[in-house]
Amino acid sequence: MFGLGKPRSKLGEWLDRNGKSQRWLAAEANISEDTATRVCSDAGYIPGNATKRKILGVIRGIDPNAKHDDFWPM
Repeated sequence: MFGLGKPRSKLGEWLDRNGKSQRWLAAEANISEDTATRVCSDAGYIPGNATKRKILGVIRGIDPNAKHDDFWPM
Protein backbone atom coordinates (compact mmCIF):
# COMPACT_ATOMS: atom_id res chain seq x y z
CA MET A 1 0.00 0.00 0.00
CA PHE A 2 1.31 3.44 -0.92
CA GLY A 3 1.37 6.71 1.00
CA LEU A 4 0.53 5.49 4.49
CA GLY A 5 0.84 8.47 6.81
CA LYS A 6 3.57 10.18 4.78
CA PRO A 7 3.32 13.86 3.85
CA ARG A 8 2.73 13.99 0.09
CA SER A 9 2.96 16.60 -2.63
CA LYS A 10 0.56 16.59 -5.58
CA LEU A 11 3.07 14.44 -7.45
CA GLY A 12 3.31 12.00 -4.55
CA GLU A 13 -0.48 11.76 -4.41
CA TRP A 14 -0.56 11.10 -8.17
CA LEU A 15 1.95 8.27 -7.76
CA ASP A 16 -0.12 6.78 -4.93
CA ARG A 17 -3.35 6.93 -6.97
CA ASN A 18 -1.63 5.23 -9.90
CA GLY A 19 0.08 2.53 -7.83
CA LYS A 20 3.60 3.73 -8.65
CA SER A 21 6.50 4.11 -6.24
CA GLN A 22 9.08 6.84 -5.82
CA ARG A 23 11.72 4.29 -6.75
CA TRP A 24 9.84 3.61 -10.01
CA LEU A 25 9.73 7.37 -10.74
CA ALA A 26 13.45 7.74 -10.04
CA ALA A 27 14.35 4.88 -12.37
CA GLU A 28 11.98 5.88 -15.18
CA ALA A 29 12.80 9.61 -15.08
CA ASN A 30 16.52 9.03 -14.52
CA ILE A 31 16.59 11.17 -11.38
CA SER A 32 18.12 10.34 -8.02
CA GLU A 33 16.03 8.61 -5.36
CA ASP A 34 16.72 11.58 -3.07
CA THR A 35 15.20 13.93 -5.64
CA ALA A 36 12.21 11.62 -6.11
CA THR A 37 11.66 11.54 -2.35
CA ARG A 38 11.84 15.31 -2.06
CA VAL A 39 9.58 16.04 -5.04
CA CYS A 40 7.01 13.51 -3.77
CA SER A 41 6.93 14.56 -0.13
CA ASP A 42 7.70 18.30 0.02
CA ALA A 43 4.78 20.26 -1.43
CA GLY A 44 6.88 23.45 -1.36
CA TYR A 45 9.77 22.00 -3.37
CA ILE A 46 9.87 22.97 -7.03
CA PRO A 47 12.49 21.05 -9.04
CA GLY A 48 14.54 22.57 -11.82
CA ASN A 49 13.21 22.69 -15.37
CA ALA A 50 15.26 19.71 -16.59
CA THR A 51 13.99 17.56 -13.72
CA LYS A 52 10.40 18.68 -14.31
CA ARG A 53 10.70 17.74 -18.01
CA LYS A 54 12.01 14.28 -17.11
CA ILE A 55 9.22 13.69 -14.60
CA LEU A 56 6.46 14.97 -16.90
CA GLY A 57 7.78 12.81 -19.74
CA VAL A 58 7.34 9.72 -17.57
CA ILE A 59 3.95 10.80 -16.23
CA ARG A 60 2.62 11.55 -19.71
CA GLY A 61 3.40 7.96 -20.65
CA ILE A 62 0.58 7.02 -18.25
CA ASP A 63 -1.56 10.18 -18.41
CA PRO A 64 -1.07 12.03 -21.73
CA ASN A 65 -3.19 14.94 -20.45
CA ALA A 66 -0.96 15.68 -17.43
CA LYS A 67 0.17 19.30 -17.24
CA HIS A 68 2.91 21.16 -15.40
CA ASP A 69 0.39 22.99 -13.20
CA ASP A 70 -1.15 19.69 -12.07
CA PHE A 71 1.96 19.30 -9.89
CA TRP A 72 3.71 22.68 -9.54
CA PRO A 73 2.60 26.33 -9.58
CA MET A 74 3.41 28.38 -12.66
